[in-house]
Amino acid sequence: MIAWANRWQIPLYLAGMLVGGAVGLAVPGSAGALETLVTPALILLLFATFLAVPFAEIGRALRDVRFLIAVLVLNFVLVPILVFGLSRFVAYDRALLVGVLLVLLCPCIDYVVVFTRLAGGSASRLLAVSPVLMLGQLALLPVFLGILAGPDLPGAIAVNPFLGAFALFIALPMGAAALTQLLARRFHAARAVERTMDANMVPLLVVTLAVVVGAQIDVLRTHAEELLAVVPIYVAFLVVAPVLGILVARVFRQDGPTARATVFSGSTRNSLVVLPLALALPEPLALAPAAVVTQTLVELVGMIALVRVVPRILAR
Repeated sequence: MIAWANRWQIPLYLAGMLVGGAVGLAVPGSAGALETLVTPALILLLFATFLAVPFAEIGRALRDVRFLIAVLVLNFVLVPILVFGLSRFVAYDRALLVGVLLVLLCPCIDYVVVFTRLAGGSASRLLAVSPVLMLGQLALLPVFLGILAGPDLPGAIAVNPFLGAFALFIALPMGAAALTQLLARRFHAARAVERTMDANMVPLLVVTLAVVVGAQIDVLRTHAEELLAVVPIYVAFLVVAPVLGILVARVFRQDGPTARATVFSGSTRNSLVVLPLALALPEPLALAPAAVVTQTLVELVGMIALVRVVPRILAR
């Protein structure tokens, strides 16, 4: 069952979103009920996500200097420049702008490994640097938001709910995951937790996608015309970001599998990690979470194409 779920991950993710959207549209009042499930679903998923991040192997990532520098330059220098240019098309709407910036500035650390593996990339290299990418985006996201969204943005955000969301959805599951990894070296129960969460990662993500889309479907439907403005931005990102990744791979003279890992690191975004932060934004920015969910919809469809196209371009 586990092997089957891993093999059919992308279709299962898409099916989860379709089922969630269908339930949200067909069953009156279901969006409110599903919204109550978003918090526990995200906390559990993020715990499983962080549990797969090898925090104890940060030293290994730092030893792979060329690859680490390549993905850091791509994700924290070139991609922010790209995002700045693309985000200007929705600069007229602060909620859409913040949503676009939140999701496109943060490199993925979870299912990017899946897409990299499907494309024949070096998933192990990407997994090794994932702790650095996670810590880097947490440190740099406030800086990038202040620069790209304007210095008045911090004043528009209520600090306490935002910090509360960070503590509940990021610090808590990340700390619990790091502690579980530490305890797993000595205790069977902690190792059992690791195995259980790893085995159920795909079902967890499917359920979370269904719950999130179902909870947001009314907003997506009601504001469809406004949200359509971000779709070309996300499509353009999926076209240009891989090109930047290929250029970086060429500059660093990476072999085929390593180059594919670099490309997917720059192309796949951390939508489900930043979604709780978007949900904590004040009412004037209430459309930002829907903008994040829209990126997830576009990205998963785009990944189907990229896992086939990238290996042909980076054949060796």
